[in-house]
Formats: sequence, C-alpha cells, structure tokens
Amino acid sequence: MPRTFAGSPVRDLLALTSRPEVISFAGGLPAPELFDVEGLRTAFDQALSRRTLQYAPTEGDPDLRGLIADRLSTRGLPTAVEDLLVTSGSQQALTLVVTALLEPGAVVVVEEPTYLAALQCFQLADARIVPVASDEHGVVPAALADVIERERPELLYLVPTFANPTGRTLSAGRRAEVAALADRHGLWVVEDDPYGELRYRGEPAPSLASMSDRVLYLGSFSKVGAPGMRLGWLRAPASIMRTLVIVKQAADLHTSAIDQAAAAAYLKANDLDEHIRGLCAAYRGRRDAMIGALPSTTPAGTRWSDPDGGMFVWVALPGEVDTSSLITAALARDVAFVPGAPFYATTPDRSTLRLSFTTNTVEEIVEGMRRLATVLRG
Repeated sequence: MPRTFAGSPVRDLLALTSRPEVISFAGGLPAPELFDVEGLRTAFDQALSRRTLQYAPTEGDPDLRGLIADRLSTRGLPTAVEDLLVTSGSQQALTLVVTALLEPGAVVVVEEPTYLAALQCFQLADARIVPVASDEHGVVPAALADVIERERPELLYLVPTFANPTGRTLSAGRRAEVAALADRHGLWVVEDDPYGELRYRGEPAPSLASMSDRVLYLGSFSKVGAPGMRLGWLRAPASIMRTLVIVKQAADLHTSAIDQAAAAAYLKANDLDEHIRGLCAAYRGRRDAMIGALPSTTPAGTRWSDPDGGMFVWVALPGEVDTSSLITAALARDVAFVPGAPFYATTPDRSTLRLSFTTNTVEEIVEGMRRLATVLRG
C-alpha cells in the first residue's frame, strides 16, 4: 500500500483563490509586477547555448556559485565557491539536508509556529519533531538548552530573519547563544534565510552561519529574483558537502543548467542590490498599509506582529475562535488568509492566522482588509 501524506493547506488555498476577484493574503508570493522581466529575458537570451542545454555539474554552475559566494561574503558571511551547492529552490536544499542527516525517529527541534513546508519535510523523513519555546525575539536560548539536554536532537531548524509565519527576527545576542549551544553539543543547525534581504527598517543581524561551522545556510533567488526559476543554494562545511552532493545526484543530477546560466548572466549585467531596494520600497508601503488597517479589521484584544521585513504579519484573535472555520466566509467575501493551525508541530493555537502583504498593491490591501473586517468583526 502507498503511504498517505497530507497536502499543504497553503497550496490548497491558492487553488481556491485563483478567481481574479479574490484578494488573497494567503500565499507568500512576491509581487509579479516587480519581476525584472526585461532583464531576465536578456539574461536568458545570453545564456542559451549548446553548453547550457547539456548536462552540468551537480555542484552547480561555477560562475553562479562564484557570484553567490561574493554576495554572501559582502553581506558578512565569508564564503568560497566550494562551500556552495546550487539547488532547485531552497526547499530542495532542506530536503537534501534531511536526507543526509536524519534517520527515522531522529529528533528535530523547531520553533512553534514554524514554516509549514519544513514540517512536511521532517514528517516525510519520519523524524520526531520537538518544539522549543520562543517569543517576539525568536527562540529562547535557555529553553533550547533544556531541549538539547533532554531530547538529544540531530537538527535545529530556524528561519531566524523575518520568520515564516510570524515575521519575527532572532536577536543578535540570541544568535550568538544558539551558535554556542550548537558548537558545544555538536548540533547541526539549519539557517533558512529566504527573506533576509527584504528589510524595511533597522540594521541586519549577523548570520548564524558566520558564528558557527555547525550551521547549514539556505538561500534563495525566489524572493528577490523570480520563484519560477527554482534556484536556491546551500552553504555547508566540507565535512558534509560531499554527502550532500551525492544526495543531490540521486535526487535530480543537477539543477537546470539554463536557469543557472541565466541567473549568472543577470547578476553580472544588473545591480541586484538596486533591484532589492526597489522591492523593499514597494513592500514597505504594503506592510505599512496592512499594519495600519489591522485596528479597524480585527476585534478588540487582537494581537499582531509588526515585522521589520519579510512578507508576513501574524495575527492572534481574542477568545476561543478557530480561524479555519472562517475561511468559507472569507472566500464568500472574496478575500483569503491562511489559518494558523497548520504551522504548529504539536498543539496549535487555532485563534491565529497569517497574512501576506507582498503580493497586493496598497489599494488592494486596503480593500481586502475592509472585506476581511466583515468576517473577523462580524
């Protein structure tokens, strides 16, 4: 008999919100009108050749790896070409890590709530998922130390900068404590960082990977470039890189050579930092519009995050409400959100929901929040 698996509620919701009249705050999607279509078209034209239509090295395009290494080093994470493995999105990078490191029954520690697709990945590996306490500043180091002593985990998974779904950022001081715990206990840490460059205020915190060789760093072109290209990368020490390369060989041999070459051509010919500044300017206004509308959208006693960057606002309604029971009413009013329960590994807080502010314009956000108010306020 084939195994049975639960699908992603977020992906299921995206199918329900495909009607053009629906204003969806459900998917964590970049704004398509901000894609640099002309720049990417030129890059693909330059990249197309018999070489890029052929099989390619598993590790990835050398030019692209060099450009990624330079970007990471400039951002304070010293990186050499040989430290990097190009993957088919950062989701594949996580899958490779899980395959390489985890046996069935292995313990993985996560914040709660956390990224839904990561939970699915750990569940598919038959790992045992253990939550650790966190607050508005991220994972609590003392609680993590207790969990490590008690559970002896193989892996700690974190989205430390503008987390999905909460928008929280792990403070610099706590990052140092987490890195020290990883070194002390020989614990592998996954630092999943798809949103780190989408900062709208404040100063960047140092990468966890800059503090410990026990940290495996996951990055992505999806949020700052184009998700359809499915390009990510994994930065790992030499002690595990060979194993990761072999696992990727078994998974798909290599990531699309033409997409890698196009990304390299794009990075050589364009100022990605300037493009990201444009994204941040647009997304900052959209975040502000959503945060500004929340007091009139939600009932008294509601709490929400106020993220410094990323894509998401996390909302907790007062009382015993189950937000999954509100989806039908929301869709009937042509607005959508994601209930919070699927983001929990253990006992969910059903009064929570996730709102994404990046996909819609300010005007659409204002109208969508007006529609959502008729659902949440009754």
